[in-house]
Parts: sequence; C-alpha cells; structure tokens
Amino acid sequence: MAARLAPDNVGRMHQSLHHLVADAPWSDEELLAQIRSSVLPAMQPQGPVVAWIVDDTGFPKKGTHSVGVARQYCGQLGKQDNCQVAVSLSVATWNSSLPVAYRLYLPEEWSKDSKRRKTTGVPKEIRFQTKPQIALDQIRQAAEADLARGIVLADAAYGGNSPFRAGVTQLGLQYAVGVQSSMTVWEPGAGPLPAKPWKGQGPPPQLPRRDSQHQPVSVKELALALPSSAWKDVTWREGTERNLRSRFAALRVRPAGGDNQKAEPSAEEWLLMEWPRGEAEPAKYWLSTLPSHTKLKPLVKMAKHRWIIERDYEELKQELGLGHYEGRGWRGFHHHATLCIAAYGFLIAERNRFSPSARIGNLGLSAPKRPPDFQPRGSRPSRAA
Repeated sequence: MAARLAPDNVGRMHQSLHHLVADAPWSDEELLAQIRSSVLPAMQPQGPVVAWIVDDTGFPKKGTHSVGVARQYCGQLGKQDNCQVAVSLSVATWNSSLPVAYRLYLPEEWSKDSKRRKTTGVPKEIRFQTKPQIALDQIRQAAEADLARGIVLADAAYGGNSPFRAGVTQLGLQYAVGVQSSMTVWEPGAGPLPAKPWKGQGPPPQLPRRDSQHQPVSVKELALALPSSAWKDVTWREGTERNLRSRFAALRVRPAGGDNQKAEPSAEEWLLMEWPRGEAEPAKYWLSTLPSHTKLKPLVKMAKHRWIIERDYEELKQELGLGHYEGRGWRGFHHHATLCIAAYGFLIAERNRFSPSARIGNLGLSAPKRPPDFQPRGSRPSRAA
C-alpha cells in the first residue's frame, strides 16, 4: 500500500500508515457509526432489518504480551488455547449483515494486571466484563442509537445467561437464543407453587416454592419425552448444494433458572428443539420470546439465521485480513478491526446495489448491439478469397 501511495517515499508512507492503525487517536465508535450510516441504507432496499446478531471470534496467539491474550476457548480452533477473543454485534437483513460494534474481551487476569494494562494501552475505564455483559452493552448502545430493530440472536454462551436474556427483554427487544441441553424449564402448564401461606407473623412470604411433585425438567428430558408426532420436518433456507431441512418441535415453557428468587414466575416463551433424522438424540435447543402465535417455520428460520455471521467472519478473516494484526496494543487491535469492517461495509453496499439473483451472477444487464461494420481492435481485416 505504501509503495502504491508514495512510490518516491515508501518508508515515510509506511510509517504513516502504521501510525494510522496502531497509534492515531481517532475514534473507533465514531467511524463505526459512519460506516453503519452509509451501509445500512444500502442494505435495506433489498429487505428490512430482521436480526441483531451477537457473536464472538477468536484469534490464536503465541506468547503473553498481546493485549487480552489468555488460554481460553477459541472458536477458530474449536478448543481451549492461547488466543484473543472479540465480541461483536451485527445488524442483519435476510441477505446481508454488517458488524456495528466490536470489542476485545479482556480476561479478569488482564483487568487486574496494571503493568500489562499500561504496556498495551488498555483505557482506564475498561474493567472486567463477561462476554454477555459486553454484548448487552453493545445492544443497549445500538438501541440508544435508534438503529432499525431486529430479533436478537445468539448462541448458548449468551442464551444460557439469564441476566443477558432479561436485559434484552428490558430493552424492549425479542430474542431467539441457543441454550444448553441441561437448562431447566417448567413443562407446558406447569410452574412453581405459590408462596407459603402467611401465618400472621413477620412479612408475608412472596417467593414461589418447589416440592417433590413440583420440579422443573431439563430441556433434553422434555424433548426426549415428546411423542414422534410432535416433530415436524421444516426446510428453512437454500444451502450451497441442497435445501437445509431437519426435524423440529416447539413448546411454550417457563424458564426455571432462579425463579425461586423472584416473586413472579418467568413468563412463557418458546422452547424450540431440533432432532435431525438418524440422530440418537436432539441436537440443538433455543429459547425465544417471539409472539405466542408464531408458526414453527418462521420460528426455525429466525433461530437459524445466526449462520450469516459465520459467513461474515469467514470473509473478514480470509479476504480482508481481520486476523492478520500483529501489534500488541488495545488501540491498534480495535483500529485494525474497524478498518476491516469499513472495507467489508463497502463490499456489502456494492453487493446490495443489485438484486439477490444478480449477486449469484445474473445481473440482467443488456448490452447494445454491435454496429454491422464493427471490427475488434487489433484484428486483421479478412482477406478476399
């Protein structure tokens, strides 16, 4: 890049570009706001915003000096290893999605290490937050920025966190989030017992209670107990080689986690379950606050739409260099990601200039007919026989 921009002074331009990424004091938040204000209007003519997608991505790293690096789960490797992890929020239509927030997860060991914080330039206001807490802050900021609303989608690392789900609901947003098979719920029509009767002494009891006959069950237990007639085949979208299809069931349940500490039981919501044909047991579970009248196929389609973020990260990493940053500092890590997102936003906006069919090679453009005496440049005139 330096050679193309300043062929007569490559060294100085290289230093300037390096400073722009690693050290320059421009605001990532302001640039991301400019990106979304340019790209989202280009996305929406092809369809409305339908989802806000939470995800995190890992970057394998050696050593201990790069900001936020620690031994933790790395999705790219599929296991625990030395890596950095960033949490993001993307806004998605059915065809496109754009990251609108991006922040490094700072492990607790880093947040307490003043020496490493100072060396890598971690801002003073950054304190330890779990990934669900970071994601909820990003969702809150997106809501305050008045972005077009969508259903919040997230995997089980976020969906299994009840404060995260409660925070999304408090912001007036619906969700469809993954949960683990061990999560407990009250079966349809069941719930905890009311508080103990007041005996006239002390404050009246308010917390619901359980006994041996009133206990929640795991979502896996509930799924295994369903009759075969409860499972329906659903096709939710076209894949690269075939339509994506599996078996699903959905029930109205009440999440049971922590309800013995609340005066009111949790509200009913959807439990969506997937059990692919030929598998020994159900494979995936989701909780969703979509309306009670929602049909099975739209419920499945929305829950499965989180796939689009995987495409985003694949392109951001493989085509745009998101994982190629070699610096160690907080500012450079975020500047590099913001510039990658800017480049990705440009590509998304360009793709959305055309219809979905055009994006798979059918632009539908017509070319004018050639004049009868047209002769391609450089060709020789035909010789008379």
